[in-house]
Amino acid sequence: MAWTNSKIFAAFIETAMESANIDTDADTFKAALYNNTGTPSNTVTAANSAYAVDQWVVGNEVDDGTNWDTAGEPLTSVTSSVSGTTYTFDAADTPQGGATTTLANVYGCLVYSDTATVVVDQGVCYNYFGGAQSVTGGTFTIVWNGSGIFTISVA
Repeated sequence: MAWTNSKIFAAFIETAMESANIDTDADTFKAALYNNTGTPSNTVTAANSAYAVDQWVVGNEVDDGTNWDTAGEPLTSVTSSVSGTTYTFDAADTPQGGATTTLANVYGCLVYSDTATVVVDQGVCYNYFGGAQSVTGGTFTIVWNGSGIFTISVA
C-alpha cells in the first residue's frame, strides 16, 4: 500500500450534498484501522469507499478483535459545523474500547458511517498516520487534528 496522505472521498461529498444518506447529527461513525497493503484513493465510487469493500477489506484491517474491535471503534462527540466559509467534521479523540491491546503496522484509518443506508457503511474519509504506528500491551488512541478530522474551505 502507498499511504501518503489523508483525503475525503469525493463520493461522500456528492452523496452528502445530494441525498439524506448520511446525517452527521444522527449517524454512528467509526474509525477502522488499516495496514499498508492496499492503496487508498479518494476518487472511488461511494460503494467502493465503504467499510469491507475495495481497499477497505477486512483482510487489510488491523484489530485485536476485542480491545480495538473489528470494524473499528465508534467516534464520540461528533460535530459538523460551518464557520464563515469553512466546514468542519470533527469528533473527540478515539481510544480503543477495552483495556490494553497490541497492534502493529497501523498506517491509517477509514472513517465511515456505520448507519448510512443508501450506501451501507459508506466511507467519509481516510486518514494517514504518517507511517507505521504500533502499541504493545498499551492503549491505542487516534488523536484527531485540532482543526478537525477534516475541513473544507470554500473561500
